[in-house]
Amino acid sequence: MPSWLPLVIGALLVVQFAGLGVWQINRGLEKRAALEAFDAQPGFTTWSNGMQIRSFQKLAVTGHLDADHQILLDNIVIDSRYGYYVLTPLIVADDEPLVIVNRGWLESDGQGFDPQRVALDVPELSVRGRAGSLPKAGYRMGDAIQAGLPWPQHAVYPTMAEVAQALGRDVQSFVLLMDPDEEHGFLRNWEPAEMGPPRHFAYAFQWFAMAAVLGALLGWHSRKRWLRRG
Repeated sequence: MPSWLPLVIGALLVVQFAGLGVWQINRGLEKRAALEAFDAQPGFTTWSNGMQIRSFQKLAVTGHLDADHQILLDNIVIDSRYGYYVLTPLIVADDEPLVIVNRGWLESDGQGFDPQRVALDVPELSVRGRAGSLPKAGYRMGDAIQAGLPWPQHAVYPTMAEVAQALGRDVQSFVLLMDPDEEHGFLRNWEPAEMGPPRHFAYAFQWFAMAAVLGALLGWHSRKRWLRRG
């Protein structure tokens, strides 16, 4: 093996570690900006079909909650407990896409799911919440929603397109995260991201530290070789 090859490999690793540190800093700054946007949102805006939506914008949407066609997002873990996010379509108008309302988290009882746990019978109402999205998984096996099963249907990290297909109707591009003060919901503690900026900055420090240590070792090794040749 050429004597210079370890130095080249080491230098590439230093660059890679430093790049990962920069990436973590950028992610931390993005998360910080998201938190600031989340906290800075003013009062609730009355939503109408076609209006521009900002991330985490506070919205008030009037319609009828369709309790007969709800979707349960499985394998949602909160405080080391398994449960579901309850997605309920909100019918705004017959000729408009549905608004998907995330009514919050409901703990699993370990038994077969009882539909009465998510049942509701309310007239037209105004639902307040924030414009959010569906949770995403890094990797998913199989179909998100099994077709042909009774309602409420269970799902594992579906996309909005898969939700629309299951419901047989178009849906809006955002999910309305029901406000914690609203009735007809479950556990709700919405945050922009599970991993906050401090953790990203801590990871960045670790990557930079690894790059610095490896760089120092490479420098020491190179100086040692140069002295031997001298």
